Amino acid sequence: MTPTTRRWLARASFALVFAAVVLVLAVAGWRSLTLAGLAVLGLCAVLVGGYWFLANRGILRWLALVLVVAAPVLIVVVFAWHHLVWVAVVAVALMIAAAVAARTALGGGGQDAAMPAVPAARPQRPFLIMNPRSGGGKVTRFGLADKARALGAQVALLEGPGTVDVAALARQAVADGADLLGVAGGDGTQALVAGIAAEHHLPFVVISAGTRNHFALDLGLDRDDPGACLGALTDGEELRVDLGVIAGRTFVNNASFGAYAEVVRSPAYRDDKRGTTLQMRRGYGPGLTVLTAAEVTVDADTPEIPVGIDGETVMLPAPVRCAIRPRALRVIVPRQRPGVPAPKAALEWPRLRQLASLRAQPDGEPLPVRPGPAPSPQLR
Repeated sequence: MTPTTRRWLARASFALVFAAVVLVLAVAGWRSLTLAGLAVLGLCAVLVGGYWFLANRGILRWLALVLVVAAPVLIVVVFAWHHLVWVAVVAVALMIAAAVAARTALGGGGQDAAMPAVPAARPQRPFLIMNPRSGGGKVTRFGLADKARALGAQVALLEGPGTVDVAALARQAVADGADLLGVAGGDGTQALVAGIAAEHHLPFVVISAGTRNHFALDLGLDRDDPGACLGALTDGEELRVDLGVIAGRTFVNNASFGAYAEVVRSPAYRDDKRGTTLQMRRGYGPGLTVLTAAEVTVDADTPEIPVGIDGETVMLPAPVRCAIRPRALRVIVPRQRPGVPAPKAALEWPRLRQLASLRAQPDGEPLPVRPGPAPSPQLR
């Protein structure tokens, strides 16, 4: 998008807001202030009722549902009584259009800015570990093993009998001369082998054969067609992403403490995520605090604490040290992939006003853009 287009979108957003205000005042006059206040109260009632509906059971839940339904009905009745329904509809449409224009004008970054990629050399001795049970049998259903072998990869299937030591399997492959490691499986297996790849400075390939494939989603891979991920072996590009470490164990998606770790630990979580979460939720806290750090130590008054690591719960001795290793993992991805959705731009009015100003930058001068972050493991 050219700088000129973004400037006109910013100006259009202000014009649409102005048009909505003028319309309401011209038709409803000062009554519009009372009606606007009523609409805000109704919206708050819907939000509160929705929260109560999700957070409670029994009679409180159904009372919350009544509130969610009754609030907007009451607002429509009041506006209809004053013959202002059409005004409200048009004004809301104008405000939505203004928000869309503003976000588009402020938007920027996306996959190219968040994850700069460089061409990757074709591996000569790739080694892939595949879990046939992961993701409901995606490895077999999509014929991933045969497709990988046809591309020159050595494939190890985690078929048993018994438990297979994945780490030992990957380390032996490195000792035998593998120049790339990869996994078709869930985030937990991905993280284990990714740590070994980073340790030996080898590239790593993610094949989206897990159930939810959070790491694959972050990388912009095709989660509906795991076979497309094998394109990294023939025509790939390299990304550098962060790698998480918790108590000496690597993770690629998240490490979670507290309520979420307890919920994931429950056997019922896999079959009924929402119900299990509601049943096991803890008391309400004073609020939400978000902090960013490269290293965190979590202590407790018990010898061990449950931790959710990439969707699996383990018991770790306290204190637990967590750290982020910036750009430690070399990930090879196919050039042709769905990609990471561009991050939604925040509605920052000072930036939007600067962009819409008649004294904005000339066409050849770059406009301020805030690119989205590269994939990084999360600590919760």
